[in-house]
Amino acid sequence: MRIVVAMKQVPDTAEVRIDPERNTLVRDGVPSIMNPFDAYALEEGLRWKDALGGEVIALTMGPPQAEAILREAVSMGADQAVLLSDRAFAGADTWATSHTLAAAVAKLAPVDLVLTGKQAIDGDTAQTGPGMAATLDWPQLTFVGRVLGIEGGRIRVERYVEGGVETLDSSLPAVVTVLKDANTPRMPSLRGKMKARSLQVTVWTAADLGLPQSETGLEGSPTRVVRIATPESRSGGEIHRGSPEELAAILADILLGEGGGE
Repeated sequence: MRIVVAMKQVPDTAEVRIDPERNTLVRDGVPSIMNPFDAYALEEGLRWKDALGGEVIALTMGPPQAEAILREAVSMGADQAVLLSDRAFAGADTWATSHTLAAAVAKLAPVDLVLTGKQAIDGDTAQTGPGMAATLDWPQLTFVGRVLGIEGGRIRVERYVEGGVETLDSSLPAVVTVLKDANTPRMPSLRGKMKARSLQVTVWTAADLGLPQSETGLEGSPTRVVRIATPESRSGGEIHRGSPEELAAILADILLGEGGGE
């Protein structure tokens, strides 16, 4: 079983800054962490490697500093680490990102399964996993809370949707986005930490993937952030007390613009 876990290094949410000219996140000098949702995807990959054998490959795209989360993944049990790093990748939207990651998966072939977290906390789009599946022309299973089984070139999962749970069966290879309900990520082991320290991370550029600049980074992104603005601060509001009838009357007055109902 050859499993690729696509992950992302994200800024610490308390330290986010925006480049006012490019309207992109400033990552240089900003504390970064592994996207929390990706830890569950990694754990799911490791669990199935333990059950079925094979290997888990941690994959990310980013600046050289993103190597840190790959070493963290190896310390938890991943076997290999691949970093996609090139100035041509900078400023990529979800389409360009998923296109680049998919090219790396194709280069790593044969691959049986791609796992990733449901979304990244810096963008919250949940589009990269499905974008990879579309580029690779593979089935996609999103918002998966449980992987029920992998056997005979097929995978069965429970997909959590609004109002219920779907049980889906798919052929492999496939792309699966994993919810935090799926498992509890393991802690790094001492042996894993030692391996991570000495591991030679594989670094691929756009040329290594055979991608022209027109398909990567800001130039290859069909979407643009036109403007970013900080919302105006709002007052804390007012708490009203009373019987249900009195509160209903107050709410009706507020909604009708007739004041606070005092």
